[in-house]
Amino acid sequence: MAAAAAAGRPWRGGRGPAGLLLLLLLLLLPGSRAEQMEEHLKREHSLTKPYQGVGSASSSLWELMGNAMVMTQFVRLTPDIQSKQGALWNRVPCYLRDWEMQVHFKIHGQGKKNLNGDGFAIWYTKDRMQPGPVFGSKDNFLGLGVFVDTYPNEEKQQERVFPYVSAMVSNGSLAYDHDRDGRPTELGGCTAMVRNLNHDTFLVIRYVKRRLTVLLDIDGKHEWRDCIDIPGVHLPRGYYFGVSSVTGDLSDNHDIISLKLYQLTVQRTLEEDKRDKEVFLPVVENMKLPGIETPMEPMSGLALFLIVFFSLVALVFAIVIGIIVYNKWQEQSRKHFY
Repeated sequence: MAAAAAAGRPWRGGRGPAGLLLLLLLLLLPGSRAEQMEEHLKREHSLTKPYQGVGSASSSLWELMGNAMVMTQFVRLTPDIQSKQGALWNRVPCYLRDWEMQVHFKIHGQGKKNLNGDGFAIWYTKDRMQPGPVFGSKDNFLGLGVFVDTYPNEEKQQERVFPYVSAMVSNGSLAYDHDRDGRPTELGGCTAMVRNLNHDTFLVIRYVKRRLTVLLDIDGKHEWRDCIDIPGVHLPRGYYFGVSSVTGDLSDNHDIISLKLYQLTVQRTLEEDKRDKEVFLPVVENMKLPGIETPMEPMSGLALFLIVFFSLVALVFAIVIGIIVYNKWQEQSRKHFY
C-alpha cells in the first residue's frame, strides 16, 4: 500500500505514519487475515490531468459522449443545467483478473437538498458509448453498474437517506427500475453525503477473487469507509470502463477529476484458482434476482458414474420384480383354469 500512498491515492488506513504502522502490525500478526497484494497503475485504463488521452481520435484512450466536456481541472459529465446527459468511456477493453478502480469526483450545484439531480454511474460493461435512461447510459446492460444517486424518485420510501450509492450486476435481462431508485435489483448500498463539499471525494470499486467491494473516502479524513461487500460476483473479462451522468428537471455539476485503475496481483490457492474459472455472462451467486440464474456446477465423473450405476441397478431390480410378479400371475391363472 506504500505505492498507493506515494501515488497520492487514499486508502483505508489513512496516509500518515499511524496508518502505515497499523498496516505493518496487521501483516506481522500471526494468523492475520490481512491479504498481501501488489498493485500496478494501468495507464491505458486511467484518466488524469491534463486529460491528453481524451478525444475523438482513434489514438485516444477515452471518448466523450453527449454534453461531456474536458476542462482544465476536471471532465464535466453534465453542467448544472436541466435535461443534459454526458459520458466518458475507455476505448480499451479490460482483461485484468483482479482490479481496483479509484474515482475522484465532485458533485456540486445551486440546488438545495432533494432539489438536485440526478447523480452519476460508474460502469464495467460489454457495450460502450450507448446513451440511455440509466444515468445517461443504456438499460438492460451486460456487466456492473455502481450508481451515485443524488435524488430519491420513490416518494414513499423512508428507509434510506440520499445521496445513496448502490451496485447492480446484470446479464442483459434486468432493467433498472428508475421509479424505485433501482431497489429491486440492488446488490447493496449505503448513504453517502457527497454534494457541495469543500474537500476531495473518492469512491473505490475493488474486484478481487470474485468479491466486489465499494469503499468511500468522502469525509475529508483520508480514510476509507465500507459501503458494499458482495462475494460470489462473476464478471467476464474484456468489458469497458466508463462513467455517465444525466440531469432532468433538477440538475447538478457532475465532475470527474481522475479515474485510476490498478491491477491487483493476489495469491491464490489451487482451490481458489479452480473456483475462479472464466465466465461469459455476469452472474452473482446466491442472489435471487429476476433474470439472473446461478449456473449449476457440472457433476464430477464419479457422481455421474454413481448415478448411472444405481439407475441401472434399480432398472434391473424392477425388471426382476416384474418377471417374478408375471410368473406368479401366470401360475395363479393356470390353477384357476384347471
